[in-house]
Amino acid sequence: MQHRIVVLGAGYTGATAAGRIAKRLHREDIDITLVNAEPDFVERVRMHQLAVGQDLAPRPFAEMFEGTGVALEQGKVTAVDVDRRTVTVAALVADAAGEPATEELPYDTLVYALGSGWNDQGVPGTAEYAHEIASRPGALRLRERLAGLAAGESVVVVGGGLTGVEAATEIAEARPDLDVALAARGGLGDWLSEKGAGHLRTVVDRLGITVHEHTDVTAVEAARVTTADGAAIPAAVTVWTAGFAVHPIARATTLEVSGTGQIVVDRTMRSVSHPDVYAVGDAALAMGPGDKPLRMSCASGVPTAWQAADAIAARLTGTKIPTVPVRYFNQCISLGRKDGLIQYVTADDRAKSAALTGRLAAFYKEIICKGAAWGVAHPTLLPVRRRRVVRESAVVPEAVPVRTAA
Repeated sequence: MQHRIVVLGAGYTGATAAGRIAKRLHREDIDITLVNAEPDFVERVRMHQLAVGQDLAPRPFAEMFEGTGVALEQGKVTAVDVDRRTVTVAALVADAAGEPATEELPYDTLVYALGSGWNDQGVPGTAEYAHEIASRPGALRLRERLAGLAAGESVVVVGGGLTGVEAATEIAEARPDLDVALAARGGLGDWLSEKGAGHLRTVVDRLGITVHEHTDVTAVEAARVTTADGAAIPAAVTVWTAGFAVHPIARATTLEVSGTGQIVVDRTMRSVSHPDVYAVGDAALAMGPGDKPLRMSCASGVPTAWQAADAIAARLTGTKIPTVPVRYFNQCISLGRKDGLIQYVTADDRAKSAALTGRLAAFYKEIICKGAAWGVAHPTLLPVRRRRVVRESAVVPEAVPVRTAA
């Protein structure tokens, strides 16, 4: 019998894990199913570009995984039963009775990579009136709304982190006729070095973005947002980028999860409660340098996918489990299409004094984005000898140090 591997989610981490496992194991020994709602790979790091009207090159999974043995199951994951080792997938098209057909997929090894979506933080009116760019459907809805705005109308981006900064600068550059504002709970770029923060302020001023620093948005309405001090900021369009929340399905299982709903894993990305389940990317509570939880990002997610794939292949073939170092080198921030900021950081993601800015930084960021997408279809840089699966080795009784949050 083939060892059945089911991967849930085909973002950067899930797609990378599926392709990397396929490269390491003999095709006749394994059956890899990749479950995803969309037939194409979505470059999530480019959703702010899609929102302002830029067209992104399609990346069909059928082409990316042609000849690899990875089978795409298009549908929505509605349930996971980790005790019965099954996944329930709902078809995206209703049946003759008007109900979505469902299918139950059994697995021997599960890779949970359902990632995260926007988090409205429970702020009143956000779900009804705000736009998100954490998904392609959300970015496309914002794209349509922005296209309908007349000159002089207002756009408020809520959230002063990487996503908010990129969204605000992209919108301001693409639509200089709009009144763009950024509402940040802290100071603008307060996590950056002095050089990085200074450059960010220069670009924001040049683009004419109004910045509301140390501002806590407490309500969203159709034409404005309200702050904690009672002020009202005009907003024909509100873009909400104030954090991410993981997919809720893991919390509904018997998996051990954190308070955020992330699956608690050991250093090989294997669940500490269910050894046949691995979690990668935003879905995993994984620890990095300094025993600090990895932040939700592509920079964190891809190395966790490498680690999980290599650990699965090693356990199934009875070979030594390699350790993939997960550390940070820089934060890559696009500031429109013509400017950027590369903030160099320590291994545990604290800003160093050095930063690259301007057009060279924009080019650097573009190379990183292209490289991340290329890496999904090419999960190993060098040729790898496929190994045979050793029967009865799906669960190996070796001791694996557990790394969880305090």
